[in-house]
Parts: sequence; structure tokens; C-alpha cells
Amino acid sequence: MQSAVSSILITPPRPVPAAAAPASGHSRFRPDIEGLRAVAVTLVVLSHAGAGRFAGGYVGVDVFFVISGFLITTLLLAEQTRAGRISLRRFYARRALRLLPVATVVVLSTVAGAWFLLPATRFHEITVDALYSTFYGINWRLAGQGVDYMAAAAEPSPLQHLWSLAVEEQFYLVWPLLILITARNRRLLVAALSVLVAGSLALSVWQTGESAPWAYFGSHTRAWELGAGALVAVGSARLATLPRGLAAALSWVGLAAVGAAALTFTEKTSFPGYAALLPVLGTAIVIAAGPRGTRWGAGSMLGLRPLREIGKLSYGWYLWHWPILIIGAVVWPEHPYPLAAGSLLLALVTYHLVENPLRSHPRLRGRARTGLVAGLAFSLLTVTVAAVGGRFTPAIPYGPPAPDLAAELAAARDPQARLTALIDESALRGRMPSNLTPPVTSPRQEPAHDADGCHVDFIDTEVRGCVYGDRTAKRTVFLIGDSRAGHWFAAVDNAARNQHWRLVALTKSACQIPQVLVYNVVLKRPYTECVRWRDAVFARIARERPRMVVVASNDLDNGGFYDESGKLVPTEGRADDVRWAQRWEQSFRRLAGIPAVLLQDTPWPAGIAPACLAAHARKTRACVRPAAKAIYEPNRRALIAEKARAAGIRVVDPTPWLCTTVCPPVIGDTLVYRDKSHLTQTYAAAVTPLVEKALFPAG
Repeated sequence: MQSAVSSILITPPRPVPAAAAPASGHSRFRPDIEGLRAVAVTLVVLSHAGAGRFAGGYVGVDVFFVISGFLITTLLLAEQTRAGRISLRRFYARRALRLLPVATVVVLSTVAGAWFLLPATRFHEITVDALYSTFYGINWRLAGQGVDYMAAAAEPSPLQHLWSLAVEEQFYLVWPLLILITARNRRLLVAALSVLVAGSLALSVWQTGESAPWAYFGSHTRAWELGAGALVAVGSARLATLPRGLAAALSWVGLAAVGAAALTFTEKTSFPGYAALLPVLGTAIVIAAGPRGTRWGAGSMLGLRPLREIGKLSYGWYLWHWPILIIGAVVWPEHPYPLAAGSLLLALVTYHLVENPLRSHPRLRGRARTGLVAGLAFSLLTVTVAAVGGRFTPAIPYGPPAPDLAAELAAARDPQARLTALIDESALRGRMPSNLTPPVTSPRQEPAHDADGCHVDFIDTEVRGCVYGDRTAKRTVFLIGDSRAGHWFAAVDNAARNQHWRLVALTKSACQIPQVLVYNVVLKRPYTECVRWRDAVFARIARERPRMVVVASNDLDNGGFYDESGKLVPTEGRADDVRWAQRWEQSFRRLAGIPAVLLQDTPWPAGIAPACLAAHARKTRACVRPAAKAIYEPNRRALIAEKARAAGIRVVDPTPWLCTTVCPPVIGDTLVYRDKSHLTQTYAAAVTPLVEKALFPAG
């Protein structure tokens, strides 16, 4: 599933929410809404399976939010009208019986599949995701991870699609109470709902421009979408008077809006924000126009039996498709569409064996207390399995700091020659060293200055610059750059201490040193914080005039950069390499008169190194990468080095510290990479003698 899931690994997935669950208590069945569910879930599955034409299929989540808001509000208002009150206990019992049984089956199956098929390094995090999902808090966990550079770079969890279920249930903690308070006065209800929708939409627009992960996963930025459906439900009596011809035309316009969003939106669309208006309003129009325009409107297509059947299974398909795509890719990597079809078959099975029987069981249906107890039992089962499973994490290739490599290099007369020999020996080794496979949970291996809070994350612009090395020394060296500078921290810190230099570490997530405004793929917008922070760093260097500056930065710009006219330029060819090198040259000029070293980018491992080693502990050669493939953008790298030398800056290539003709993920007894690009601090510390000689050649 290389091509199909590659896009999934870059950005968080956009799954179908719980609105796919049928609202059997609804007094009037709407076949057009059942078909609309089918359209939404199909768009999402196609998007996740890598269908390029439907890259914007993630808008299915918005379609389902609107449907959910409409159906649940209709149900609550009907109960209020019929009984004169709303039973919150019955409401939550119905929700529990509809959602929890199948969700429990899927979550437990996913945890089991992760144990047997996914690398051991991932299992503990998946059990934590299961716990968050059970308590409907996984959306906040994902939002926090989205703005954490290291977590954002990790592979997606097979359970993270449950964020949308969490958003809905958080909304429904509040919404029935609001109806209880205002239902006797429809004007007050409309006013309260309008304020909620307007406020949430404003938050969505603002936060999308500030922090896309929080905007995407937040219930506060998604509530307006459920509220839009609720407004349609509240206004259904007036909408029933629409002229039939107008209603029919509007229903097609609404469906076209949803289709246009799915076909034109991409991963780079700033979403939700203003962009979410297109699918949300389109869905609201389809629902609003449906009762009057069914014969000639979009309902005539949406009500077809094949769509209704898929719509009936949409909740189960939503639950199954994502874990099947993620876990199934391990055994069937190039076949996402058969995997997606298989998940639909699983949805059919669980619908007939679990979902429908429990939802309609005479001893459970209509008995609020029994339904709540049953729901609690399903939740406790998930919590128990996740908690126990998390305690028995499979063996993973991280152990305590491995001292042998560091000791060998420190004692060697020629550390580089000894390291070269060890690299070749390690590349030929077929098994993991025994001391690197203890059954413990993987540490993050963060640099010390990161753990101290001195590394600046995406949103921050503060130049913190904590002091390390020999803090009493008079000579100062600055280490500046992104996380690729930060992963050398242990070595530079040791070298500075040995040479009696103060070290000021100035690093920021994904903030490269060339004078350029890049597109940030996590924030989904221009990375203006990087520009402000980088300018402040150079201003501080100009003020303090350190004795040396070490510059290190990623050579890639995954989202492209903006040229002088403000146009986003994808850097894909030699001409763009030249422009990128010119932006580096501008930064080099800002270091004029200050001794500086360019520590070039490190080679990249074959995927996530710990995960690869966990999967191939008895055949570690599968994780060894040829050096020629480990160096990305070699032409750009050479151009940048040329600009640096022209500016009087020394250039240090770290490749010999990690590779010969090949780059093994374990050298000696030490794991080299902690993820798919960053060094472990254990390894960085081990190669201190080489880094020290390169940065301080005069001693």
C-alpha cells in the first residue's frame, strides 16, 4: 500500500464520524439521508485508500456531523413534543447501545491485530489510544500530538479515526441540556443555537489560521457543523413549505457542493475554517430540501437501494476501514482497495451479529438503566484489555544506554577508522544485540535541551537559548537550526564541555535556517513563526557576537516555499535547488565576521528505524539502507555546501559518522535513529570524539 497510504502518513486521517450510526428512533425514515451517509462514507474510504481524485474525501466527516445534528435534534424535539419532556437517561442509553457494542469489537480487534502484526514499538501507544477512545477524549490527544513535532511525524494510529466519535459525544453532553432549557420557546432555542453556531464557526476560522491540528480535532471548532444540522431540524416546519421545484433544484445544488469539495480540496487545503462551509452548507441544503424535492431532486438518486444498503452499514464501515487499511498494509501493502472492500464485509457481519441484534433486543431497547449498564460493561471491557495489554508490551529495540560503542570510540587512537569498521560489521550482522531487546516501553530519546523546555515548538517564537556546556567559560558557541540541529545536542554539549566553551542551544521544530518562508504541512499554512524566530536568533547572534556558530538544518522543504511574489513554489527541480541554496546564502551573509560551521544534514534511515528493527529483530539487514539512497537531495546539498564555503564557513559532512557504503540502524551496541530521521541521544553522545574534532580542530 506504498502509494495509497503514503499520503496518510503525512497528515492526520480524516475519518467518518459516529453520525453514521442509524437513528432508529427517528419517527420518519429518510431514504435520502441514508443514501447521503453512503456518499459520505464512500468519499472518506476512497480518500484514505489513496484515490487521488478524491483527495478531499475527508469532507465526509462534515457531512456526517450535519446529519447527526439533524437526526438527533429531530429525535429530541419529537420526544419533547410527544412526552412534554426529554429523558436524558434514555437518550444516553440509546447512544450507548447504538455505538459501543460495535466500537468495542473493532477496538479490541485492532489491539489484537496490532499485537500480532504491527511493530512492537507501536503497541503501547495504540493501547493508550484505546483508553482515550473509550472515554471519548482521543480528539484532544490527537490535537496535542499534532502540534508536537516528534509525535506529528509518527505513523498514524489505527484508532485515531475515533476522534470524530469523541467530538460528537462531547457535543451531546451539552446539546440535550440546551434543548431542555429552551425547547418550550423555539425562538430562544433558535437564538441559542445561532450563537453556538456563529461562535464555533468563528473559532474554527481563527484556529485554522493559527493551529490546524487543534482546529481539525477540536470539538469547539466542529460544534457549528452539528449545530447546522440542528438548525435545519428546528426549522423543518417552515422548510416543508418550500416550492417543490425549488426544493428539487436546491437538493442537487447541495449535493454538487459536497462533490465539489471532495474533488477540489487537497491535503493543503486550510481546513476546516471557511473551507468547511462548502460541504456543511451543501449537506444542510440536501437535508432541508429533501422532503419537498425527493421525486425530482437529489433524493431520487440518494434513495436508491444500493446506496441505502451502504448507508445502513456506514457506521460499521467507518469503524472498520481505517484499522484494516493501516494494519492490513503490513501483509498486503499494495492493495488498499481490496482492504477497503474487506472492511465493508466486516461491517456487514458486525451489523447482523452485533449492532442490530443488541440495538433492537427487547430486554435492552427502551430500558434506560439496562442500556446504560450494558454500555458501561462494553467500556469496561475495552479499558481492561487496553490497560492489561499496555502492561505487557512486546519486546522492542530500545534498551538502557549502550556503553560499548562510546567507550570504544573514546579509547580509539583513530575513532573514525574504528567507527568505519564497526559500521561495516554492524551492517552484516543478522540479529539485534541481546541487550537491545528488553521488554520495556520505548523512551522518546529527546535531547536534554528539549526535555528542559528549551527547544521551541511550532507555535512559539521565543528565543530561549538555554546555556549548557561549560557554563563558566568565556568562549561561547551557538547551536542553531531545526530538530536536525537538536539531535546533535548531546555531542555538541559534550564537546563544548570538554573544550571549555559555553553552549547556547537555539532550535525550533521544522524551522530551517535558509531565509525563506515555507509552507508548514502540520499547521497547513505559511510558517510565519519560523521567520520571526529565525530573525530573532540572527539578531541575538549579531548582538552577542559568539566565538562560533554551528548551523544544522534539514535540507528538505516538504511543503514548498513562497517566492518573492508570495506564490507557493514546490521545490522539485534543479532550478528550485538553486533558489533554495540562494536562500541559504542569505543566511550565511548574516553570519559575516563570525566563525561558523555548517553541519550538513544526516543520512535518512529506511523508514522508522525502531519499528523496522522490531519487525526484523532476527534479520536486521532488512533495515540497512544503501548510503546513496540515504542522502536526500544530493544536488541541493552540494549547492548549499558551495555557498557556505564561498562565505568562509567550514562545512562538516556527518555521513562518515553514520555510513560507509551502507547505513545500518544499529552500530555496535547502539541504536542510531529514534524515528525516521532523528538520531538517538545515545548515539550522538557516543560519537562525541568525532564531533569534537570536527568542530574544534585546534583543541
